Amino acid sequence: MANGLWTKEQVKLAFHLYCQLPYGRIYGRNPEIIALAKIIGRTSDAVAMKMLNIASIDPAVTSAGKAGLGNASALDRVVWGEFHADWERLALECHQLMRQYSAQVEEPEESLPEDDAFLPKDFTAETRQVLTAQRIKQHFFRRAVLSTYRGRCCMSGLAEPRLLIASHIVPWSRDKANRLNPSNGLCLSAIHDRAFDKGLISLTDDLRVVLSSELAARDEPFIKATFLPLQNHQIEVPDRFRPEPAFLARHRAEIFLGADSV
Repeated sequence: MANGLWTKEQVKLAFHLYCQLPYGRIYGRNPEIIALAKIIGRTSDAVAMKMLNIASIDPAVTSAGKAGLGNASALDRVVWGEFHADWERLALECHQLMRQYSAQVEEPEESLPEDDAFLPKDFTAETRQVLTAQRIKQHFFRRAVLSTYRGRCCMSGLAEPRLLIASHIVPWSRDKANRLNPSNGLCLSAIHDRAFDKGLISLTDDLRVVLSSELAARDEPFIKATFLPLQNHQIEVPDRFRPEPAFLARHRAEIFLGADSV
């Protein structure tokens, strides 16, 4: 298998991991790349090269002057397109593929946060299946967004993971097709996530923070120290999956409370 052509399933798993690793950690010695290589019968260097070929398709990478390896195949482009067309389906499919490959080589599958102990014992199997699927999808989105922003709040620079949120630009409930799209995500601290979710702050198309008139007018030391310095400040531009202008426009139109000027 190691010397043969890449299968579509292998490329999907490489792209799945590509989404969840910081760009600077895509190299053959990365333990997660080594683990994936082992279960799909490839070398870790080959998997890293495949991920860097995928990076050459990513417009956020190329616009930042990082060309990847520039040898993306037609299959790589097909997988890229399929993920962008249906993130939820592909996230679940790749989780199942990992289980299947892991079983073949007797490797433990990727672990997910367990909360079964808190579920009522009378939950049906169907309900448990739905909750498991939700955890798989949320786990993927959080890892993808946090890795895209190098594990730091894009507004404050906070790097404590327990205080970071993978925040949706267009809310989860309003755009099913882009619930897991990393370009619909921002890595925010809990306080900035809450302010963004409630429309107290937003972003311009060039990724500059804009405060609502209501927030800007508040005469409170905390607001002055935490939010006022952000006005017109550009967030940290992500390594990949730059926020889509269309999503930002929707946030300003549908969520943001408005400002005197944007």
